[in-house]
This record gives sequence, C-alpha cells and structure tokens, in this order.
Amino acid sequence: MAQKPKVAITWLGACGGCDMAVVDLDAGLLDVADKLDIVLWPVALDYKYQDVQALSDCSLALAIISGCVRNDEHLEIARLLRQKAGLVLALGACACFGGTPGLANFVGRQEILDFVYRDAPTVENPEGTIPQEKSLVNGHELTLPAFHEKVRAIKQVIDVDYFLPGCPPPPHLISQAINAVLAGDLPPKGSALAPRRALCDVCPRNRKKPARLEIHQIRQIHTIETDPDYCFLEEGILCMGPATRSGCGETCIRNNMPCRGCFGPVAGVEDAGTKHLSALASILRTEQYFDLAQLVETIPDPAGLFYRFTQPVSILGKAALKMHPLDKERP
Repeated sequence: MAQKPKVAITWLGACGGCDMAVVDLDAGLLDVADKLDIVLWPVALDYKYQDVQALSDCSLALAIISGCVRNDEHLEIARLLRQKAGLVLALGACACFGGTPGLANFVGRQEILDFVYRDAPTVENPEGTIPQEKSLVNGHELTLPAFHEKVRAIKQVIDVDYFLPGCPPPPHLISQAINAVLAGDLPPKGSALAPRRALCDVCPRNRKKPARLEIHQIRQIHTIETDPDYCFLEEGILCMGPATRSGCGETCIRNNMPCRGCFGPVAGVEDAGTKHLSALASILRTEQYFDLAQLVETIPDPAGLFYRFTQPVSILGKAALKMHPLDKERP
C-alpha cells in the first residue's frame, strides 16, 4: 500500500477559527483524513512537536499554518514546519497578513504589557508584576516564550508557498486547496488559492448599484435601516468590497454587514489600506474643501478600518519591522 502524504496543521497566534473551519469540512473531513496522514494537529489530536522534530526534512507533503507570529514559540514552530514540509500553506487572515492581532503594532510591546498587567481598569496587581521569560517557583525554573515587539505574518519569518486568506477561510476553499496539493494541480508559488476578482464583482447588492457612486455622508451600519438590495457605499456605509479579494461567499454582506476586508487585497495590490483609501477618496463628494475634511473626520477609527487585517504586511507595518527586528536578532 502506498504511503499516505503526511500533513501537519497548527495554529500560532490565533483564535482557533481557522481550525474550526477545517472541522467544518464535516463529512468531507473523513475523506481528507482517509487520503492523508495527519502527524500534527494540536486542536484535535494528541501529537507533540517532538514527533515532528523526529521527521526527516521535507518529509511532510504540506504544513498548514494559521495565526500570526508574536512570540518565540510561534517563530520556532513556524521554522520547524518550514524545515520539515515540502509545501507551506498560510491559512487565514492572521497567517497571510497578520490579521486583527496586527493592529497591536500601532502601540509598543511595553505599552501592551503595562496596560494588560498594570493599567487596565479591572486589574488588581499592587506589586505591578509583569510575566518574565524566566521565573523561579519553589526552586524550579519556569519559562515563557519571549513576547516580540511586533506582530508578523507567516511570510515575514519563513518562506510560504501558498496563501488562503479569510477570517476564517470557507471550508470549500480549504478542501479545494488540500485536494490541489494532493493532485499536484497548483498555481505558481506565492499564489492565493482563492478567486482573483474583487468582492464588488460578485456582491449580491450589485443589482441596484448606480453607475456613479457618491458619498455625501458617512453612516454606521447600526444607525440606519439598510435596504438589502442597495450597495452599502450608496447608503454611506463604508464597505471594503471594492479593494478586497472575493471568495468568502459574501457571508457578511448576506447577513447585512459591510465587508471588512478579511480576504485581503486583490491580486497585484501590495497595500490594502492605501487601496481602500483611494477607492473611498474617489467617491467622497462635498461642496467645499473644508466640508471634505469634516466628512473625513467622521470616519470611525481609520487605521482599524483600513488596516484591520493587513497592518503587518502594509507599507506602515514593513517600516515598523525594519525598526524592530526579531528580538533574538536585535543588536
């Protein structure tokens, strides 16, 4: 009997949603499991990292990694799986772009630690203790992974072969990606295993979208009752659909919520945030320049809106990483 291809699945800095999307293959998961030898999947199986360390290099057909890199443990596991795998798939927005954890890059490491352990309103820590990488407890040394200065996407610490974005990716795209690997039917290295079209192209609200969009007032979704047949932008609700890759199944939009950009930029776009900004700027309309400035001021949390999922791989994020190399490599 031919040996089954070995696959490792793991999460780094992640909420677990991408693993749940794999579980959501339902009966299809049994078909996948029948074709593969899963040697690591912490959320579902009791395998250890030492089992992977014992494998020969490149013996894994595929390593599926979700989550961002924020500490030494994340970095070590990512590098281990890169060494052991022939192909690495970054699964989900956090792995592909840094995800929502990447918004923490707008503040410093020490500021985060101070707030979480000292300054938050509900914290009771009179001694101001902050977790240390090494501590002695009852004569035993306990260790924690070093907390890095910045959040990184997987591709910023190891070479990644393919990307499947989403928060989380839909199960059917996960199944297609795994089957493509098994069949050897893959696009060029570095490709996203998702449609290339923008979300606006497949949006169900396109039916009554006007030929010329104009926004004269920015509204928030909870303040008005929207018409499910009209474009969110036409109603002044900021939607990231014009510059976001399709493939999500329009789940948010079909549930009357605007796109927030979890599938990342369309092919050929390096910085999702600037693309979103330029798309919005082209449809803002006011009578006077100072009115335009006032209109822009009504955008809630611009950084969190335009860089919600992509800050670490953005122009802003890359500049910050040049200032803060990985902790163990810091001079």
